Amino acid sequence: MATNAYPRAVLVTRPTEYELLLARHGTRDQVRFFLKTRGQSLEEVEERHRVQHEALRAVSAAIPTPWRRSRLQRADLDRFLFGPEDLVVVVGQDGLVANVAKYLDGQPVIGINPSPALHPGVLVPHPPAAAADLLSRTAAGRALVQERSMVEAALDDGLALRALNEVFVGHRTHQSARYRLRCPRSEERQSSSGLIVSTGTGATGWALSISRERRSACALPEPTDPRLVYLVREAWPSPATGAELTQGVIESGEVLEVVSEMGEGGVVFGDGIEADALEFPWGARLSVRLSAIRLFLVVGM
Repeated sequence: MATNAYPRAVLVTRPTEYELLLARHGTRDQVRFFLKTRGQSLEEVEERHRVQHEALRAVSAAIPTPWRRSRLQRADLDRFLFGPEDLVVVVGQDGLVANVAKYLDGQPVIGINPSPALHPGVLVPHPPAAAADLLSRTAAGRALVQERSMVEAALDDGLALRALNEVFVGHRTHQSARYRLRCPRSEERQSSSGLIVSTGTGATGWALSISRERRSACALPEPTDPRLVYLVREAWPSPATGAELTQGVIESGEVLEVVSEMGEGGVVFGDGIEADALEFPWGARLSVRLSAIRLFLVVGM
Protein backbone atom coordinates (compact mmCIF):
# COMPACT_ATOMS: atom_id res chain seq x y z
CA MET A 1 0.00 0.00 0.00
CA ALA A 2 1.44 3.38 -0.96
CA THR A 3 2.26 5.57 2.05
CA ASN A 4 2.34 8.93 0.23
CA ALA A 5 -1.32 8.91 -0.78
CA TYR A 6 -4.66 7.88 0.63
CA PRO A 7 -6.02 4.60 -0.72
CA ARG A 8 -9.05 4.44 -2.95
CA ALA A 9 -12.08 2.46 -1.85
CA VAL A 10 -13.78 0.88 -4.87
CA LEU A 11 -17.36 -0.07 -4.01
CA VAL A 12 -18.76 -2.81 -6.27
CA THR A 13 -22.42 -3.74 -6.41
CA ARG A 14 -25.10 -4.82 -8.88
CA PRO A 15 -28.67 -3.68 -9.54
CA THR A 16 -31.35 -5.01 -7.23
CA GLU A 17 -34.32 -7.00 -8.49
CA TYR A 18 -36.49 -3.91 -8.03
CA GLU A 19 -34.14 -1.72 -10.08
CA LEU A 20 -34.07 -4.25 -12.91
CA LEU A 21 -37.86 -4.59 -12.87
CA LEU A 22 -38.30 -0.81 -12.82
CA ALA A 23 -35.96 -0.42 -15.78
CA ARG A 24 -37.98 -3.01 -17.68
CA HIS A 25 -41.52 -1.89 -16.80
CA GLY A 26 -41.10 1.86 -16.30
CA THR A 27 -43.17 2.58 -13.20
CA ARG A 28 -43.69 1.15 -9.73
CA ASP A 29 -47.35 0.43 -10.48
CA GLN A 30 -46.41 -1.52 -13.60
CA VAL A 31 -43.89 -3.51 -11.56
CA ARG A 32 -46.59 -4.26 -8.99
CA PHE A 33 -48.98 -5.42 -11.73
CA PHE A 34 -46.34 -7.62 -13.34
CA LEU A 35 -45.44 -9.30 -10.06
CA LYS A 36 -49.08 -9.71 -8.98
CA THR A 37 -49.97 -11.54 -12.21
CA ARG A 38 -47.24 -14.04 -11.32
CA GLY A 39 -48.23 -14.51 -7.70
CA GLN A 40 -45.38 -12.42 -6.32
CA SER A 41 -45.30 -9.48 -3.95
CA LEU A 42 -43.91 -6.04 -4.74
CA GLU A 43 -43.38 -5.45 -1.02
CA GLU A 44 -40.96 -8.38 -0.77
CA VAL A 45 -38.94 -7.11 -3.72
CA GLU A 46 -38.93 -3.58 -2.30
CA GLU A 47 -37.79 -4.85 1.09
CA ARG A 48 -34.79 -6.60 -0.46
CA HIS A 49 -34.04 -3.39 -2.35
CA ARG A 50 -34.21 -1.39 0.90
CA VAL A 51 -31.88 -3.78 2.74
CA GLN A 52 -29.33 -3.64 -0.09
CA HIS A 53 -29.31 0.16 -0.18
CA GLU A 54 -29.09 0.48 3.59
CA ALA A 55 -25.98 -1.69 3.43
CA LEU A 56 -24.54 0.49 0.64
CA ARG A 57 -25.17 3.66 2.65
CA ALA A 58 -23.55 2.14 5.74
CA VAL A 59 -20.46 1.08 3.82
CA SER A 60 -20.18 4.43 2.02
CA ALA A 61 -20.38 6.25 5.35
CA ALA A 62 -17.63 4.02 6.75
CA ILE A 63 -15.08 5.09 4.12
CA PRO A 64 -12.73 7.64 5.76
CA THR A 65 -13.33 11.18 4.51
CA PRO A 66 -9.81 11.77 3.10
CA TRP A 67 -9.90 8.59 1.02
CA ARG A 68 -10.68 8.61 -2.66
CA ARG A 69 -13.66 6.51 -3.69
CA SER A 70 -15.32 4.99 -6.75
CA ARG A 71 -18.57 3.09 -7.14
CA LEU A 72 -19.08 0.46 -9.83
CA GLN A 73 -21.90 -1.67 -11.13
CA ARG A 74 -21.01 -5.21 -12.18
CA ALA A 75 -21.56 -4.31 -15.83
CA ASP A 76 -18.79 -1.68 -15.63
CA LEU A 77 -16.04 -3.97 -14.36
CA ASP A 78 -14.47 -4.71 -17.75
CA ARG A 79 -14.08 -0.96 -18.43
CA PHE A 80 -12.64 0.06 -15.06
CA LEU A 81 -8.92 0.39 -14.35
CA PHE A 82 -8.07 -0.85 -10.86
CA GLY A 83 -4.99 0.68 -9.25
CA PRO A 84 -2.44 -1.07 -7.03
CA GLU A 85 -3.51 1.04 -4.02
CA ASP A 86 -7.22 0.17 -4.30
CA LEU A 87 -9.25 -1.55 -1.60
CA VAL A 88 -12.20 -3.31 -3.20
CA VAL A 89 -15.45 -3.54 -1.23
CA VAL A 90 -18.10 -5.87 -2.65
CA VAL A 91 -21.63 -5.39 -1.31
CA GLY A 92 -23.97 -8.16 -2.43
CA GLN A 93 -23.95 -11.80 -3.40
CA ASP A 94 -21.01 -14.19 -3.14
CA GLY A 95 -20.92 -14.44 -6.93
CA LEU A 96 -20.13 -10.74 -7.21
CA VAL A 97 -16.71 -11.41 -5.64
CA ALA A 98 -16.02 -13.96 -8.37
CA ASN A 99 -17.12 -11.40 -10.97
CA VAL A 100 -14.60 -8.83 -9.76
CA ALA A 101 -11.72 -11.21 -8.95
CA LYS A 102 -10.75 -11.75 -12.61
CA TYR A 103 -9.97 -8.04 -12.99
CA LEU A 104 -7.70 -7.75 -9.93
CA ASP A 105 -3.98 -8.24 -9.38
CA GLY A 106 -3.34 -8.39 -5.66
CA GLN A 107 -5.84 -5.77 -4.46
CA PRO A 108 -7.57 -6.91 -1.22
CA VAL A 109 -11.30 -7.59 -1.38
CA ILE A 110 -13.72 -7.00 1.51
CA GLY A 111 -17.01 -8.85 1.05
CA ILE A 112 -20.06 -7.28 2.74
CA ASN A 113 -23.22 -9.36 3.08
CA PRO A 114 -26.33 -7.12 3.11
CA SER A 115 -28.70 -10.02 3.80
CA PRO A 116 -27.44 -13.24 5.46
CA ALA A 117 -30.94 -14.69 5.01
CA LEU A 118 -30.44 -14.56 1.22
CA HIS A 119 -26.69 -14.96 0.69
CA PRO A 120 -24.57 -17.77 2.21
CA GLY A 121 -21.70 -15.38 2.84
CA VAL A 122 -18.85 -17.67 1.78
CA LEU A 123 -17.12 -14.80 -0.05
CA VAL A 124 -19.06 -11.94 1.57
CA PRO A 125 -18.76 -12.90 5.25
CA HIS A 126 -18.92 -9.47 6.89
CA PRO A 127 -21.90 -7.36 8.09
CA PRO A 128 -22.14 -3.72 6.98
CA ALA A 129 -21.45 -2.57 10.55
CA ALA A 130 -17.92 -4.02 10.34
CA ALA A 131 -16.96 -1.97 7.26
CA ALA A 132 -15.15 0.87 9.10
CA ASP A 133 -12.87 -1.45 11.09
CA LEU A 134 -12.26 -3.68 8.08
CA LEU A 135 -11.26 -0.74 5.89
CA SER A 136 -8.87 0.76 8.44
CA ARG A 137 -7.23 -2.55 9.31
CA THR A 138 -6.91 -3.58 5.67
CA ALA A 139 -5.34 -0.25 4.73
CA ALA A 140 -2.87 -0.66 7.61
CA GLY A 141 -2.02 -4.22 6.57
CA ARG A 142 -3.43 -5.69 9.79
CA ALA A 143 -6.49 -7.53 8.45
CA LEU A 144 -6.60 -11.31 8.17
CA VAL A 145 -6.32 -12.09 4.45
CA GLN A 146 -6.85 -15.45 2.79
CA GLU A 147 -5.17 -16.10 -0.57
CA ARG A 148 -7.54 -18.06 -2.78
CA SER A 149 -6.39 -19.92 -5.87
CA MET A 150 -7.64 -18.96 -9.33
CA VAL A 151 -7.65 -20.79 -12.66
CA GLU A 152 -6.29 -19.47 -15.95
CA ALA A 153 -7.31 -20.57 -19.44
CA ALA A 154 -5.12 -19.40 -22.33
CA LEU A 155 -5.59 -19.94 -26.07
CA ASP A 156 -2.69 -20.39 -28.44
CA ASP A 157 -3.53 -17.04 -30.07
CA GLY A 158 -2.66 -15.22 -26.84
CA LEU A 159 -6.19 -14.57 -25.54
CA ALA A 160 -6.77 -15.67 -21.95
CA LEU A 161 -9.11 -15.36 -19.01
CA ARG A 162 -9.02 -16.02 -15.28
CA ALA A 163 -11.74 -17.27 -12.96
CA LEU A 164 -12.19 -17.71 -9.24
CA ASN A 165 -14.61 -20.65 -9.33
CA GLU A 166 -14.19 -22.49 -12.61
CA VAL A 167 -13.79 -22.26 -16.36
CA PHE A 168 -16.16 -24.03 -18.72
CA VAL A 169 -15.01 -25.47 -22.05
CA GLY A 170 -17.61 -26.68 -24.50
CA HIS A 171 -20.30 -25.70 -26.99
CA ARG A 172 -22.31 -22.53 -26.44
CA THR A 173 -25.57 -24.46 -27.02
CA HIS A 174 -26.76 -27.89 -25.90
CA GLN A 175 -25.01 -29.57 -28.80
CA SER A 176 -22.21 -32.02 -28.05
CA ALA A 177 -18.77 -30.53 -27.63
CA ARG A 178 -16.04 -32.40 -29.50
CA TYR A 179 -12.40 -31.98 -28.55
CA ARG A 180 -9.20 -33.79 -27.64
CA LEU A 181 -8.39 -33.73 -23.92
CA ARG A 182 -4.77 -34.01 -22.83
CA CYS A 183 -4.13 -34.33 -19.12
CA PRO A 184 -0.61 -34.60 -17.67
CA ARG A 185 -0.58 -38.41 -17.93
CA SER A 186 -2.94 -39.37 -20.74
CA GLU A 187 -5.16 -38.09 -23.56
CA GLU A 188 -8.52 -38.89 -25.14
CA ARG A 189 -10.81 -37.67 -27.92
CA GLN A 190 -14.19 -36.89 -26.38
CA SER A 191 -17.75 -35.91 -27.19
CA SER A 192 -19.53 -34.51 -24.13
CA SER A 193 -21.61 -31.73 -22.64
CA GLY A 194 -18.38 -29.89 -22.00
CA LEU A 195 -16.01 -29.85 -19.07
CA ILE A 196 -15.20 -27.58 -16.16
CA VAL A 197 -11.90 -26.96 -14.43
CA SER A 198 -12.53 -25.89 -10.86
CA THR A 199 -10.58 -24.23 -8.07
CA GLY A 200 -11.14 -24.95 -4.39
CA THR A 201 -13.52 -22.00 -4.21
CA GLY A 202 -15.55 -23.45 -7.06
CA ALA A 203 -15.53 -26.82 -5.29
CA THR A 204 -18.43 -25.59 -3.16
CA GLY A 205 -20.58 -24.92 -6.24
CA TRP A 206 -20.79 -26.41 -9.73
CA ALA A 207 -17.94 -28.87 -9.18
CA LEU A 208 -19.53 -30.12 -5.97
CA SER A 209 -22.85 -30.66 -7.75
CA ILE A 210 -21.21 -32.72 -10.51
CA SER A 211 -19.09 -34.65 -8.02
CA ARG A 212 -22.08 -35.55 -5.82
CA GLU A 213 -24.26 -36.60 -8.72
CA ARG A 214 -21.67 -39.08 -9.98
CA ARG A 215 -20.62 -40.07 -6.43
CA SER A 216 -17.07 -39.26 -7.39
CA ALA A 217 -14.11 -40.48 -5.34
CA CYS A 218 -12.00 -37.59 -6.66
CA ALA A 219 -11.22 -35.31 -3.71
CA LEU A 220 -12.08 -31.68 -4.41
CA PRO A 221 -9.47 -29.07 -3.41
CA GLU A 222 -9.76 -26.53 -0.60
CA PRO A 223 -10.01 -22.82 -1.50
CA THR A 224 -6.32 -22.15 -0.79
CA ASP A 225 -4.98 -25.38 -2.34
CA PRO A 226 -2.53 -24.98 -5.24
CA ARG A 227 -4.52 -27.60 -7.17
CA LEU A 228 -7.35 -27.72 -9.66
CA VAL A 229 -9.80 -30.46 -10.57
CA TYR A 230 -11.32 -31.16 -14.00
CA LEU A 231 -14.74 -32.77 -14.46
CA VAL A 232 -16.13 -33.84 -17.84
CA ARG A 233 -19.92 -33.68 -18.16
CA GLU A 234 -21.70 -36.67 -19.73
CA ALA A 235 -18.88 -38.01 -21.89
CA TRP A 236 -20.24 -40.22 -24.71
CA PRO A 237 -18.34 -43.43 -25.59
CA SER A 238 -18.33 -44.28 -29.28
CA PRO A 239 -15.97 -45.84 -31.84
CA ALA A 240 -14.34 -42.41 -32.21
CA THR A 241 -14.64 -40.99 -28.68
CA GLY A 242 -13.90 -42.24 -25.18
CA ALA A 243 -15.23 -41.73 -21.66
CA GLU A 244 -12.31 -42.67 -19.44
CA LEU A 245 -10.71 -39.30 -18.66
CA THR A 246 -13.74 -37.73 -16.97
CA GLN A 247 -12.13 -36.35 -13.82
CA GLY A 248 -8.75 -35.71 -12.28
CA VAL A 249 -6.47 -33.37 -10.38
CA ILE A 250 -4.20 -30.77 -11.97
CA GLU A 251 -1.31 -30.10 -9.63
CA SER A 252 0.57 -26.81 -9.42
CA GLY A 253 2.84 -26.56 -12.46
CA GLU A 254 0.76 -28.99 -14.53
CA VAL A 255 -1.34 -28.10 -17.56
CA LEU A 256 -4.59 -29.50 -18.91
CA GLU A 257 -4.73 -29.08 -22.68
CA VAL A 258 -7.89 -29.08 -24.78
CA VAL A 259 -7.81 -29.02 -28.58
CA SER A 260 -11.11 -28.03 -30.20
CA GLU A 261 -12.75 -30.22 -32.83
CA MET A 262 -15.84 -28.01 -33.04
CA GLY A 263 -16.48 -26.35 -36.38
CA GLU A 264 -18.43 -23.55 -34.72
CA GLY A 265 -19.95 -22.70 -31.35
CA GLY A 266 -16.99 -23.67 -29.19
CA VAL A 267 -16.51 -21.37 -26.19
CA VAL A 268 -14.50 -20.92 -23.03
CA PHE A 269 -15.87 -18.78 -20.19
CA GLY A 270 -15.26 -18.29 -16.50
CA ASP A 271 -17.54 -18.15 -13.46
CA GLY A 272 -20.71 -18.46 -15.53
CA ILE A 273 -20.18 -15.18 -17.42
CA GLU A 274 -21.08 -16.32 -20.94
CA ALA A 275 -21.03 -12.75 -22.27
CA ASP A 276 -17.27 -12.65 -21.65
CA ALA A 277 -16.40 -15.85 -23.52
CA LEU A 278 -13.41 -16.78 -25.67
CA GLU A 279 -14.22 -18.28 -29.06
CA PHE A 280 -12.92 -21.87 -29.33
CA PRO A 281 -13.04 -22.91 -33.02
CA TRP A 282 -11.74 -26.09 -34.63
CA GLY A 283 -8.00 -26.57 -34.13
CA ALA A 284 -7.63 -23.98 -31.35
CA ARG A 285 -5.46 -25.14 -28.47
CA LEU A 286 -6.38 -24.24 -24.89
CA SER A 287 -4.07 -24.54 -21.88
CA VAL A 288 -5.66 -24.55 -18.43
CA ARG A 289 -3.51 -24.16 -15.32
CA LEU A 290 -3.36 -22.65 -11.87
CA SER A 291 -3.13 -18.87 -12.18
CA ALA A 292 -0.11 -17.06 -10.80
CA ILE A 293 -2.57 -14.38 -9.62
CA ARG A 294 -4.60 -15.11 -6.51
CA LEU A 295 -7.58 -13.48 -4.84
CA PHE A 296 -6.71 -11.68 -1.59
CA LEU A 297 -9.93 -12.04 0.39
CA VAL A 298 -10.26 -10.26 3.74
CA VAL A 299 -11.70 -12.85 6.11
CA GLY A 300 -11.23 -11.22 9.52
CA MET A 301 -9.68 -8.48 11.60
